[in-house]
This record gives sequence, C-alpha cells and structure tokens, in this order.
Amino acid sequence: MNLYESFQKPLLFALPAEISHRLAVRALSLGMAPRYRADQHTQLRISLWGKEFPNPIGMAAGFDKDCEALAGLHSLGFGFVEAGTVTPNPQPGNPKPRLFRLPEDRAIINRFGFNSRGHEEFRRHLETWRSSERAKIVGVNVGQNKESTNAIADYSTGVAIFAPLADYLVVNISSPNTPGLRDLQSIEKLRVLLAAVREARDAVSSACPLLVKIAPDLGSSELEDIARTVQEFGIDGIIATNTTIDRPSILKSTQASETGGLSGEPLFTPSTKLLADLYQFTDGKIPLIGVGGIFTGRDAYEKILAGASLVQIYTSLIYRGPGAANLICEELAQCLAEDGYTSVSEAVGAKHH
Repeated sequence: MNLYESFQKPLLFALPAEISHRLAVRALSLGMAPRYRADQHTQLRISLWGKEFPNPIGMAAGFDKDCEALAGLHSLGFGFVEAGTVTPNPQPGNPKPRLFRLPEDRAIINRFGFNSRGHEEFRRHLETWRSSERAKIVGVNVGQNKESTNAIADYSTGVAIFAPLADYLVVNISSPNTPGLRDLQSIEKLRVLLAAVREARDAVSSACPLLVKIAPDLGSSELEDIARTVQEFGIDGIIATNTTIDRPSILKSTQASETGGLSGEPLFTPSTKLLADLYQFTDGKIPLIGVGGIFTGRDAYEKILAGASLVQIYTSLIYRGPGAANLICEELAQCLAEDGYTSVSEAVGAKHH
C-alpha cells in the first residue's frame, strides 16, 4: 500500500467530495505534487495533429475547470491535460452537494453544471502558463452558459478566444448536467453548431484541431449519424465518452441513486463498446480519444485496441492517487511489449483488423 492509499486518501475521503476536489486543485496549483516524467517510455510516444504527445494518457476535462493547475497536473506524468469546461460568463453551476463518491463501485457521480469563472479569468491563467511553457500539450473544453439564449454563439466565442492558445479545442455537447445541452447531438442542431464553430476556428487559427465530445448514452443509429456528420464538416477528432445518466444494476454504493453523470469503473464497458463502434463508423479515419473507467494500463490498452489514439482519466486519479498516470503508463508499456507492439500507433484499432 502506497502513501496515498494508506494516508492521503483516507483523509481526503473523510471530507465532502467537492472540498477534497478543491484542495487537490489548490495543491496542484501551488506545485505541491510528486513529479513523474511523461516521456520515460519511448514506445508510448505518439504523433497526432502534427503534435508530439510524450504518452497517450491525458487528464480529462472537469478536474481543472478554470485552468489553475496545468503545471501541477503535467508534473504527474500526463501526456496532455484538458482544462475546462469553460463558459463565456462566470456561473456558479448547480446547487451543492453536487459531487458524490461511490467507493464500493470505484465510481463518481457529479452534477456540477458547468461551474466556471468564465472566459476572461480562464484566458488569463492560460496566457500566464503559456508565457513560460510552450511545449506541453493543453486542450481547452468549451461550453455554454446555462441561461444562454444563443448556445451557438457561446461555443463560437469560446473557440475563437482559445484557438490561438490551445493545442486542441473540444466542443462539449454531452454533459448531462446542463438542461438541453445533449440536444445539440441531434443531427439538425449538430450541423448548425459544427458549421459555426469551424468558421470561428478557421477565422483565427485553422491549425488548431477541433474535437467534439459525445455521450455514452447514444443509440447505434444516432452514433452513426454523428460519425458521418463530424466527417462531413472536417472535424479533427471525437472524444468518447462523457459521463452516463444510466445506472447499471450492479451498483452497490448508497449514493448510486443521486442525479448526475456517472463515471468510473461501471462506465468502462459501455464506453469502450461505443468507442469501438465509432471507430468502425469512421473507418478509423478520425482520431478518437477514449474516456470512461480507465484505472489500469490494461484498461487503457483495451481502449487503444478498440480504436483510441489517446485516452483520458479522471475518476482513477481520485481512487489511485497522484501516481495514477505514471502507473498506467508503466502498465500500458508492458501490455504493448507483451503483444509485440513497438508503439501505441501500431495498436490503435487492432481489434478490428
């Protein structure tokens, strides 16, 4: 049992979940974190969108919502970090409590509702970090304000502001905690949105990759329609998936009935199946980022075999601690070696070949 398991985790889990989250972000923003090299396994390096990722393990959006802890998160050995979701104007999000641990299920339920300090403060943080750090990869996840009357404008504004600063942008249309947001996944609305955000991106920085983040709760025909539409509009990648509103019957924790998006181990199988279907619907032509229930290098490997070029974690950082990314990298390198792969890119989508 490591230091986190024996000492830090019991202390953090004794506090309300959101207070622990806030303490973790604050500690990372102050540099109070262990340091792991992101590039210690050469076979984990992967090139995507003209960028060199030192490894394919990323920090998912939702942890560092206001771009406060980029340096601290990178020091944990992540190959890339995604900050946000950021909304144009500051908003408090949903009433507390809104974050719940499900320890028996190694899962989390959140209903944050895009709590954000807004574009202006987020941009200040990102510009300050960029002034001294150009090499490390950061994505920006953009969303809409809850009370917005023009969602398209919210997303387009976010894209225009952050395209010159980000290594990639994510249009988040899949959070279950903002009323009406997932409706943007319907094809008619998605076409309008993608046309607008691509135009906004192209006007300021056509080199910045533009991705869409989708829900795990899509039917096969809906997923196929989204895959076709994303390709039609020349979108550069898809993140699969966000949290789920489904509640599997296997859940044991007392807080399993809380409203919100479920993440963690119960999401692994459905999100990986959707990822595999998406890879086939896109014929492997669009880079995919696999998210949902990744706790081990074997989990990350399964996502890669299903079609992911990169993966992201969040819940496993809470349960495995600050060494999670480093441990997953070590385990993933071993999985690749056991199957005779010399690089991540060789294994992407291999289960379909």
